[in-house]
Amino acid sequence: MTTVLLLGSGGREHALGRALVADPSVQLHAAPGNPGLAGIGTLHAVDPSDPAAVVALARRVGADLVVVGPEAPLVAGVADAVREAGIDCFGPSAAAAELEGSKAFAKDVMRAAGVPTASARVCATPGEAAAALDAYGPPYVVKNDGLAAGKGVVVTPDRAAALAHAEACGKVVIEEFLDGPELSLFAICDGVTAVPLLPAQDFKRVGDGDAGPNTGGMGAYCPLPWAPDGLVEEVMTQVIDPTLAEMRRRGTPFSGLLYAGLALTGRGVRVVEFNVRFGDPETQAVLALLETPLAGVLRAAARGELAGLPPLRWRDGAAVVVVEAARGYPGTPVGGGNIELPADTDRAWTVHAGTATIDGRLVASGGRVLGIVGLGEDLEQARGRAYDHLSRVNFPDGFHRTDIGIPH
Repeated sequence: MTTVLLLGSGGREHALGRALVADPSVQLHAAPGNPGLAGIGTLHAVDPSDPAAVVALARRVGADLVVVGPEAPLVAGVADAVREAGIDCFGPSAAAAELEGSKAFAKDVMRAAGVPTASARVCATPGEAAAALDAYGPPYVVKNDGLAAGKGVVVTPDRAAALAHAEACGKVVIEEFLDGPELSLFAICDGVTAVPLLPAQDFKRVGDGDAGPNTGGMGAYCPLPWAPDGLVEEVMTQVIDPTLAEMRRRGTPFSGLLYAGLALTGRGVRVVEFNVRFGDPETQAVLALLETPLAGVLRAAARGELAGLPPLRWRDGAAVVVVEAARGYPGTPVGGGNIELPADTDRAWTVHAGTATIDGRLVASGGRVLGIVGLGEDLEQARGRAYDHLSRVNFPDGFHRTDIGIPH
């Protein structure tokens, strides 16, 4: 048996947990977990951002591998502490996690590595922000320099709104707007070698037709039938491999999941942002199509042994995930609403993202509450199965987009 300790409590972690226990030799523990993970593993009420507590728990359960889901524990140095304790860990060091912890740091790495990305300025005062906005013009792109749980970016034609976001954040990165469709590519890395997963596209705006404010993601799908031939190879050559080389040069090799948010512009591929963990909700769709046992791949990455792995195996067809959010999201969501779920099947199932169990009742406890995954022979069938499953979810306080899975 392989004992895996998974850190986190959201939809990403439930999707990771499902993929991990697809290997019958895996025994799963999660901290703190969620009601979905409770059905496939043992939960522990431990703060995933507390390095000492995580190490103590990993030792207590006899973990062979610790998988860090969210970004906050990574920036807090949890992966460093686990590795120092002699336990395999999938997740970058705190120094390498600055690729997500600071947008300015990521831009500096990309400049040094020759990675194509948007022109940008780092601004720390309202005056600097105003000058940058005027230099780039609308639509304005303003990014919080620090962690913002996927919601620190404002893209708007309204200069006053852009300046207000910059002033609220303090230190920001203001950059040129990138035209063209966006997509996500995840790469599992061991510091030297990187293995790409399937590209996916998510839906950031809260409303149908990409209306309303940005969110952490209202749904996603993969694969991308419109993606140009050779796209993955191009991204690996121009983005992932040079970034790994630059991180090694700096003495902070990147081992973990490198998430490249990309725009296919009229001038070619450009990096929109880096994240240092599996992206949510794209992970829910991507891992639904992975046939290779995930635990072995993540442990090989933790040990620097990716180069010796055979190519990943993928299921044919497509996967779509639709997010059911609580009313009020991405502002203040309504919490505590009752949820009743249909039975999962091998074609459609529910991922728990922001749920809790109170007095035996399943209730909403976050903004993005559920992810409904559908599999199919093509996108249309996968989309139909996801929405059919969602139609049987009883969550009066919830809402969702109706256009997830339609390429945009």
